[in-house]
Amino acid sequence: MKIDGYTRLAAVVARPIRHSLSPMIHNAAFEATAVNGVYVAWDIAETDLQATLENVRRYDMFGINLSMPYKSAVIPYLDELSPEAALIGAVNTVVNSGGKLIGHNTDGQGFLVSLGEYSVAGQEMAIIGAGGAGLAIIAQAALNGARAIHVFSRQQSVTKVSRSLEPIVAQTGVELTVTALNESEELQRLLKQSSLLVNSSSLGMDGHSYPLPAEVQLPANLLVADIIYHPFETPLLKRAKSEGLPTINGLGMLLHQAALAFELWTGKAMPVDLIWPQLEEVVKTRT
Repeated sequence: MKIDGYTRLAAVVARPIRHSLSPMIHNAAFEATAVNGVYVAWDIAETDLQATLENVRRYDMFGINLSMPYKSAVIPYLDELSPEAALIGAVNTVVNSGGKLIGHNTDGQGFLVSLGEYSVAGQEMAIIGAGGAGLAIIAQAALNGARAIHVFSRQQSVTKVSRSLEPIVAQTGVELTVTALNESEELQRLLKQSSLLVNSSSLGMDGHSYPLPAEVQLPANLLVADIIYHPFETPLLKRAKSEGLPTINGLGMLLHQAALAFELWTGKAMPVDLIWPQLEEVVKTRT
């Protein structure tokens, strides 16, 4: 990688962030595309967030990515929001367009791209959890024409989740239901209507916890996806795979949301086929 007086900077901003794989992904992309850029990780306090955004302009950076806890906190310091970022009230990518800072959210679209040939348009889907990443997936699926989205949530969170999804329903008109995870019969009925099941919760990250009641069956022809990529195969994916169902873990979402950000910054496509095996190897060695 060549660094000179014309090198531009990009960064991921969060707390904590030292564990992030984003520097590996983006620096590989800069090198492969011959874009003169460098990507670093910044662990900053929230009190420094405004100054960080000012520095994006000051130093003519490509922009920044954001992770927790700053995806919503950054919004007051931006000049404009993309439709999906405005819809969910969260930003994971800031683009410096000639000094104008535009907030995007590539999480939802990155996930949908990771599904390959599968399209949510006209389909019913189910999703476990509606936190940051889950909300982005729900919003993007609605924007992409999903016929119905069934959200499975903890019983104590059903009312809160329902309220958080009201703007998506109002803007897109999507049919959206919220069901408590302890309502096994209703979960089973909604799964039978769905062609896609997504786990966007943290259940399974420990390698042991299973996000659905054990008695709920996974219907035939259901595509099962998990946004977790460490471990590489969660208990949900293991069960689905053992029953002959197609499965997708969260590594594709990680890569494709980064690819969308890279293209927003540089105008060039990230060579995901080149970076994928490198990323897969890094993740597997951490497992």
